[in-house]
Amino acid sequence: MGIRDIGKNLSADKKEIDTERLCERFRQYDFVKLSEMQCRQRVKVAGEIKRMRIKPRSGIPAVEIVIGDGTGEVTVIFSGRRNIPGINHGRCIMIDGVPHQDGAQTVVLNPAYTLLA
Repeated sequence: MGIRDIGKNLSADKKEIDTERLCERFRQYDFVKLSEMQCRQRVKVAGEIKRMRIKPRSGIPAVEIVIGDGTGEVTVIFSGRRNIPGINHGRCIMIDGVPHQDGAQTVVLNPAYTLLA
């Protein structure tokens, strides 16, 4: 067993711990799990903001966030916005919208959202 193998084992454990933490955090809410979400059907899902960036789409500013709940991830895009007060990395959010496939990722455009405690 080399140093690389030890590093892989440590990072795998960290990912498992993070996955368990997120699953436990959102178990109390009655939302659809991200892994069970159906495309082209309105859903309410919740997750923790993993990544966020401002990425213009067709020349229009857009805030793009990736949320995860321990079972999966979804990309949420708010068109026409440069920032959204209260939405920060690590914050929990509930979104209500219609997901669709965009290449390999699942995307929800301009959903209604609620920031969770």
